[in-house]
Amino acid sequence: MNETLLTVVGNVATTPVFRELPTGPVTRFRLAVTARRFDAGQGAWVDSHTNFFTVWAWGNLGANVQGSVSVGEPVIVQGRLKVRDEERGGQHWTSADIQATAVGHDLSRGTAAFRRATARKAATATEAQQARDEPSFEIEPEAQPEPVG
Repeated sequence: MNETLLTVVGNVATTPVFRELPTGPVTRFRLAVTARRFDAGQGAWVDSHTNFFTVWAWGNLGANVQGSVSVGEPVIVQGRLKVRDEERGGQHWTSADIQATAVGHDLSRGTAAFRRATARKAATATEAQQARDEPSFEIEPEAQPEPVG
């Protein structure tokens, strides 16, 4: 099967929307990708045309995107390109979708702090085990002398 795999760098253009579907969780957002070129006449970098993609992140990726990505943030998205043509309300629409396999912040434009995601059931069991394994570091309050009077 021939697929168009691509990697795009752009900015999150819409608030990521998370849905829990019968097929699993999915998060969708729009990605704005603007090419920049050097204009020798102006002696400066200028923005070219902006392309918009709808990014679909399924499963754990979708849940992690929902908790990690916000409007305006620079991201790198890798996935499969799907171009759709359809008729809606008597009008012809063409949209470019990316079925994401990876989404991350563009660290050339900022910093990020990674937190490993854990499954909810596994996290609960792990936290319970850690609570049993770790000693308590809290100091018991000293008994206060009773007032004389």
